[in-house]
Amino acid sequence: MPWSRIRPDTNEPEFMSAAVDGGLQGRRISYAEATNEALSQALSLDPRVFVMGQGVDDPSGMFGATKNLHMAYGRERVFDTPLAETALSGIAVGAALGGMRPVYFHNRPDFLLLAMDQLVNHAAKWFYMFGGAANVPLVFWACVGRGWGSAAQHSQALQGLFMHVPGLKLVMPSTCFDAKGLMLAAIADKNPVLIIDHRMNFKQRGIVPEEPYTVPIGKGVIRRKGTDCTVVAVSHLVTDAFIAAQELAGEGIEAEVIDPRTLRPLDEDLILESVSRTGRLVICDTGWKTGGVTAEISAMVAEKGFQHLKAPIARVTNPDLPTPAGYTLEQAYYIGKDDIRKAIVRTVRGQ
Repeated sequence: MPWSRIRPDTNEPEFMSAAVDGGLQGRRISYAEATNEALSQALSLDPRVFVMGQGVDDPSGMFGATKNLHMAYGRERVFDTPLAETALSGIAVGAALGGMRPVYFHNRPDFLLLAMDQLVNHAAKWFYMFGGAANVPLVFWACVGRGWGSAAQHSQALQGLFMHVPGLKLVMPSTCFDAKGLMLAAIADKNPVLIIDHRMNFKQRGIVPEEPYTVPIGKGVIRRKGTDCTVVAVSHLVTDAFIAAQELAGEGIEAEVIDPRTLRPLDEDLILESVSRTGRLVICDTGWKTGGVTAEISAMVAEKGFQHLKAPIARVTNPDLPTPAGYTLEQAYYIGKDDIRKAIVRTVRGQ
């Protein structure tokens, strides 16, 4: 497939959130439809692409992301897999080494733990071990559960764990536009890409161009300009950070919201440039605090931009505890807009 002929696009028409609708014209589709369209276009344009995973051919189609693809492209290219993540991940790695471009839907990040040997020891290492002579064009996709009592074994946001692994690109979209563009970019990549999505993203609708396009892996974006504080937010927390920043603007605080879009490689220059202007930093991640994404970004800014900081770096994360199952406990456990808002105010005003 002539992947190079698909246009790269770094700037989506708008940033849609629950708080703002810019009134811009364009085709609006859901987050699931955007992912589904990316997969369909990849399957249509490249015979090497196939989609596998538990439930990809179910009527619901993995939250809608793979809905009806097996009907359009056949069960040889879109097929259900048994509960054997270790073995099936090995098959996916082998297929990629053989020249195919598999997209493996792992359903939950928790299940990726069963594929650590294949993903971390093999897929992420072959390109380096063989001096660039071997490539593993493989996409693993998983979705963080939340909202119906998914509990400790189906709700883990493990991006901090995978961000640690050299040779593995890590993507975490926050918008419908990026869901499509980053999926196509991941499939086009010559080596393994892990996409960790979030169920909260699937509540969105946004403007998405119909033609194929890619969003470059490793390039973040400023979702909102500001002068008083830089807020780096991951996945669905970008929307929460955006809403918090909009509210605080009425109180005299202008927060700049950055969406890294990919965590490895991380767009360090974008973050450092913003911090050099604002002098303050709040980092928001859906995972745990200890040894996680916020810790890595904090360390990077402390090493490379400490001279610009006017206040201690603030981090907003879920508690370092296993996820509870009940609705009331979930409400207490998960972070959101109010937590981000408090962190911004504390960082800017010391309150």
